[in-house]
Amino acid sequence: MTDLLVRSCGPMSSLQDGGRIGAQRFGVSRSGAMDLLALAHANALVGNGPEEGAVELALLGGTFEAVGGPIRIALSGSAAPLSVGGAPVPPGRSASAAPGEEIVVGTARAGVYAYLAVAGGYGVAPALGSVSLQPRAAIGGLGGRALLVGDRLPVRREAPDGPEMRLDAPPLGPDAALRVVLGPQDDHFAAAEIEAFLSQTYRVSAEADRMGYRLAGQPIRHLRGFNIVSDGLVAGSVQVPGSGVPIVMLADHQTTGGYPKIATVITPDLRGLAQRRTGEAVRFAAIDLREAQRLARERRALMGDMAGRAVPVRAALPDVETLLGLNLAGDATDARASS
Repeated sequence: MTDLLVRSCGPMSSLQDGGRIGAQRFGVSRSGAMDLLALAHANALVGNGPEEGAVELALLGGTFEAVGGPIRIALSGSAAPLSVGGAPVPPGRSASAAPGEEIVVGTARAGVYAYLAVAGGYGVAPALGSVSLQPRAAIGGLGGRALLVGDRLPVRREAPDGPEMRLDAPPLGPDAALRVVLGPQDDHFAAAEIEAFLSQTYRVSAEADRMGYRLAGQPIRHLRGFNIVSDGLVAGSVQVPGSGVPIVMLADHQTTGGYPKIATVITPDLRGLAQRRTGEAVRFAAIDLREAQRLARERRALMGDMAGRAVPVRAALPDVETLLGLNLAGDATDARASS
């Protein structure tokens, strides 16, 4: 039995995969990774499918240990340093830890969420079809909770033979405007208020977690009150409550809400918001539904193709001094002696 032992971790460390499909009718949100593209990238480096479960680390990183056998790991997402057995691992590369070796993920230098994937995935039983932790429902994760020091995550298989893999990580893109499709309740706002929503720069407030990010900025005024009959929410719904300042729903959002939704952030751009920290700028740009669907198909294809684009890491060439000390020509011979 091979395990990943948790030596230390932040309070928001949890198991997350591609999300829980089909449970919103029971009042359970999809959950899943806050940055699905980073999850797919980490999984591609260790030979897994793009939505395989991984350890999601928020800001603080953690320390882990391979127990019982070697483990191949990869880290993607926020700019968090990684080392295995004390040796630094460059971004966009897998690495293997021998039994007893420590895997250390440092504090993120940029971004928020990082994903620690293992070859073969974690052998944790799914709940409603997913290993993703949904803390309010106390399902998924490890026994319905976040990770704690001393936890052991079973690994389905030991590190595979063969070279480590590399694949350039997708950029965080913190300055890009988040693309939105207006609605479904944009008719609750005057044209000038919609223009204000699209033209101003907001900031991520301190009220930001996996459920949603409340923004800071100039309020948007409602045409006829801020209460509507509660209806369905999705990740990316931009609600405008009585304060007039938008809240963007994210992975652990509630399944229904009673505030007008001025717009919906498209799925490919949700990672761009999730990886922004408190105080960082948020802007919006409107696109039509057809363009949003095209971008969603492109993102899905990119995630599915990542494993095929990972390439082996070649052994490093010797340094110049080592090369000069080698007898690259073999034994010297005298041409006259053979004539």
